[in-house]
Amino acid sequence: MEFLLAIAASTGVVFVAEMGDKTQLVAMSLATRYRAATVLLGITAATLAVHGVSVLIAEVLGLALPTDWITLAAGIAFVCFGVWTLLGDELTDKDEERAASRRIRSGVVTVAVVFFIAELGDKTMLATITVGTRYDWLPVWIGSTAGMVVADALAIGLAALLGKKLPERAIQIGAALLFFLAGGAMVFQGVRAVAS
Repeated sequence: MEFLLAIAASTGVVFVAEMGDKTQLVAMSLATRYRAATVLLGITAATLAVHGVSVLIAEVLGLALPTDWITLAAGIAFVCFGVWTLLGDELTDKDEERAASRRIRSGVVTVAVVFFIAELGDKTMLATITVGTRYDWLPVWIGSTAGMVVADALAIGLAALLGKKLPERAIQIGAALLFFLAGGAMVFQGVRAVAS
């Protein structure tokens, strides 16, 4: 049961974190140059690698820090992710240049490399680390990868249908609210545990 709960939690957190995120914009940009299946395969490979590193970091942090303090820190991080989401992420010229790069012959490898670089230090990587400090690494790795791929597949599909006229601000506000709610609950739980 704990395994499934960890998968569900990490899938949901990363799915929400990816909404309106820079890497989601990178995925949509890559989808204008490559077939959707190629983009999703590359994103999956890159996400498996980045989130593998994330859960490793989470395991090390989880062993080094007391659980009550991790809960409090995770709650604060989620509130920060909410603010980050509200402020938004923009695709820089450098991101566009990377997405347009065709130096590598394989479309899947190009997408994986571009997405891997864009994902390093990104909100979804940090969210995976945060969730990973609360649950075992394997279900978090599976769930965070699934959440990322589903969020990007949804964005690619909607962009194809709507011609990139997604209500980005509404998505950002909704995602930020979810982070604020989850973060507030964890901060409350962490403060109660630390104080007692």
